[in-house]
Amino acid sequence: MLLGSIEAGGTKFVCAVGDEDYRIKDRIQYPTTTPEETIQKAIDYFKQFSDLQAISVASFGPIEIRPEAKMYGYITDTPKVGWANTNFLGMLKAALDMPIYWTTDVNGSAYGEYILARAKNQKLNALTYYTIGTGVGAGTVLNGSFVGTLGHPEVGHVRLKRHPDDLDFKGICPYHGDCLEGLVAGPTFEARTGRKGETIPLTDHVWDIMAYYVAQAALQTTLHIRPQKIVFGGGVVSEEFLKKVRHEFAQLLNHYQDVGKLDDYITMPLAAHNGSATIGDFALAYREVNQLVNQQ
Repeated sequence: MLLGSIEAGGTKFVCAVGDEDYRIKDRIQYPTTTPEETIQKAIDYFKQFSDLQAISVASFGPIEIRPEAKMYGYITDTPKVGWANTNFLGMLKAALDMPIYWTTDVNGSAYGEYILARAKNQKLNALTYYTIGTGVGAGTVLNGSFVGTLGHPEVGHVRLKRHPDDLDFKGICPYHGDCLEGLVAGPTFEARTGRKGETIPLTDHVWDIMAYYVAQAALQTTLHIRPQKIVFGGGVVSEEFLKKVRHEFAQLLNHYQDVGKLDDYITMPLAAHNGSATIGDFALAYREVNQLVNQQ
């Protein structure tokens, strides 16, 4: 069975075709430009595969995920220029006659990590996935379902206690300034230091400041949701950075709750090369096919 994946990011789109065992058969990547041009490229790609059964889309947002809502399938109030109020799902459905699952980019990644962990016989029922890159977001899977009913969570915009060495930095979020995204997204490196993050060594104190904020996000998730695992992916994250996050997290938690071994609780993705969303999309598309079969 052939299944399709669209990982729709604000910087690039990754489209792939795979099977029910989540093995990639074909894949393309291209820049995110205008909605019309970018979505049309995805449509043209999938039209090459006559035996494609279903597609899942994991999109940057905010998006409307409630099927009963008037703007279901839209990217809504995004700061991405030209993409606000884009009927993403509608454009796909008008061109492709097949089931299409619609969710957020971080939900797709969370589901991919959930599937991979269970495939490794990890007894996992609750997992949260954070991406820290150009933006910041998180998705949570509880017993195979996503958290969020009135809409998807916007964890990138929670408020944090400021690091004492970072009080003068105003943050970069156009809505809140110093929310989580405004303090730790990739562009904050250049805003703080005038240098891109990839040029700044892990020994620089700015990484300690970032780890302090990310650890607060992990603490909030731990105390609100109590997942069995928190996964951090995205371009900002590395194993060396997560060592700093675990250290800060341990100090903040102060043994208040048992989360087990920190190396197993706060982790890098199981999927290589930040490919969690593609795996998740294949699994969600396969689930969509099975649900339709069971309804017949």
